[in-house]
Formats: sequence, C-alpha cells, structure tokens
Amino acid sequence: MPTALAPAIDAFLGHLAVERRLSPLTIAAYRDDLGRFARFLHDQGVTDWRKVDPEHVRAWSAAEHRGGLSGKSVARRLSAVRSLFRQLVRKGEAGTNPGLGVRAPRSARKLPNVLDADEMGAFLALPDDAPLSVRDRAMFELFYSSALRLSELCALRWFDLDAHEGLVRVLGKGNKTRIVPVGGPALEALAAWRRESGGHDEAPVFPGRDGGPISHRAVQARLKSWARRQGVWKRMHPHLLRHSCASHVLESSGNLRAVQEMLGHADIGTTQVYTHLDFQHLAKVYDAAHPRAKRRAPA
Repeated sequence: MPTALAPAIDAFLGHLAVERRLSPLTIAAYRDDLGRFARFLHDQGVTDWRKVDPEHVRAWSAAEHRGGLSGKSVARRLSAVRSLFRQLVRKGEAGTNPGLGVRAPRSARKLPNVLDADEMGAFLALPDDAPLSVRDRAMFELFYSSALRLSELCALRWFDLDAHEGLVRVLGKGNKTRIVPVGGPALEALAAWRRESGGHDEAPVFPGRDGGPISHRAVQARLKSWARRQGVWKRMHPHLLRHSCASHVLESSGNLRAVQEMLGHADIGTTQVYTHLDFQHLAKVYDAAHPRAKRRAPA
C-alpha cells in the first residue's frame, strides 16, 4: 500500500475493529478494497486524500468493472471508500466525500429459472398415501398458487387462510401485509391437510416436529427430496415455485402490475425481470409456429 496514503487507512481499520467491532474477515475485505483504491490513486499521482475528487473515484470504479468485477462487487468497494471518507471528513483530513455521487455500474440481471406448466404439473402430482405427503402437497400447491416467499409460507397460521373466499393473508418484507389469491387445487390440498392434521385456527398451517412453524431448512429438504422422486432434474428451491407462478401469471395475463402486487414487490422494476421470461416464451412460440420464423440456411 502506498506509504503516504496508508496511515489514514490503518486508522480507519482500527476504528472498525475497536469501535464498531467488525469481524476480522470484514476488516480484511475493507483492507483489500481500500488498498486497491490507494494503489490506483498512487498510480494517478495522488498522494493526499484532500486532492481526491469524484472523477478519481469514478475512474477507479470503471477500471475495476473493466477488470471483470461485477457491479455488486464494485458497489461494495465504493461503499468502503465512502465510509473511509466519512471518517476523514470528521477528522478534518478531507474536505468532502468524493464517493457520494458515484454509482456502481449495473450488472446484468440474472433471469430466474422456472418450471414450465407441464413440469410443474408433474412435480405437484404427489401421492397422498401418507400424512407427510398430504402436508407436502398442500405446502407446494400453496407455494406455487400464491407465489409466496419461503418465510411467508413457514409463518402461516390457519386463521390467515380464508378458504371460502380463496385468499390468504401473508406478512411480507418490511412487515407489510398483503392478501393474495389461492387457487382451487391448493385449497383442496389444504383442506385435505387440515383434515389430516386437525389444525386449529391458531396453529401453524405447516408445523415442524416441535409443533411450531416448520423450519426453512425442512421445507428446502422436502422440496429437493420430492423433486428427485418426481423426476424433476432442475435445481429445485422454494423460490423456483414463486418464480414459476409469477412467470405463468404474466404469460397468461400480461398484467405486470397485478404480478407486482401478488409478489409484494415495492418497486415494479423488481417485477420486470419476469417480462424477460415472458419474452423468451413468446420467442419460442414464434419460432415454433410462425411460417416465416425459421431462417433458411445460406446457400
């Protein structure tokens, strides 16, 4: 690390260790991020923190991104720089925080995997020859029917379900309550499970061994186990059912706002990832059906 810039970084890392009590691994990450920034500044001929401006920070973040770093990782490094300068400004060792207006480059958003309707139907055709099978079928049907998050499903009590109206009330992120529809097959599976379990209104819909709500890990394990038994070879995880529901509803309705409300997304931009999945479906249908879709091989 450049000698002229090192003392301020060392003092900052000491502050993180003593006053904020961050873990050694976190402090090591800060040291690496800030060391890279200091070396970049040294290569630019900057040896005084007071002379660092937003263009230096912006150029460094761009160079990191060009070097193969993801937007998320660049954002983390920018956060370290901003934190360092907050301390430097408080101590009078810098006049302003040059990282405040600098944004990390956006990373390409990964599209979620989904099961198509036939794959989902095959997966949900669980046998009902044992109590656990009845429970699991109800659990997975509700997951897919209402696009629930794992935490939302595990926390459900029977009083949250209005079987007559076909609705369920869930507590989502930020302690926000929303009411979402429940489809017919899910209602039938839930009714069969309630008859089997004898669950009262205050009881968890899906109890664990101790009688409390089933654990996240238990749901994940059952999902993977049933996927193998049902012949589904995609990587199965709880969010796959949520993603599949959202994709299928958007594919059929084209109503992005309704899908946003069902998923409980605060920002519709989060929901828009499913429009890319919908476009992929449209492209496949077009290629299969349109008489002019298939290009002739060049002569």
